[in-house]
Amino acid sequence: MTDSSPAPSLTVLTALAEPNRLAIVGLLRAGPRAVGDIAAHVKIAQPHASRHLRILADAGLVSARREAQSRIYRLEQAPFASLEQWLDTFAVVWEERADRLGDYLEGLDEDPSDAHRQEGAR
Repeated sequence: MTDSSPAPSLTVLTALAEPNRLAIVGLLRAGPRAVGDIAAHVKIAQPHASRHLRILADAGLVSARREAQSRIYRLEQAPFASLEQWLDTFAVVWEERADRLGDYLEGLDEDPSDAHRQEGAR
């Protein structure tokens, strides 16, 4: 079965591939946070956090709003929904393969030696 769900952009996948950015995304799942708070939780310097957040923002994964002297970042839903749709196409493939494997293993459970014993008992 094929699905026409477009693959997520390479920019999105590249942004998520870096461990600190992935940690930032995980942190933002709980809700919006200021840059300083993000840096403290991820245990990186604030300039590094800002650089990672800029990359995430360029990929469309996060957005920011000004609040006094801080920038508050939050996750954007659209890129993650697109990523989920794309990943779901793989789930269908693996479900089909698991079903075929289950059918194969059930066939192995039907031991041919049982059939020979039953024929010999007649």
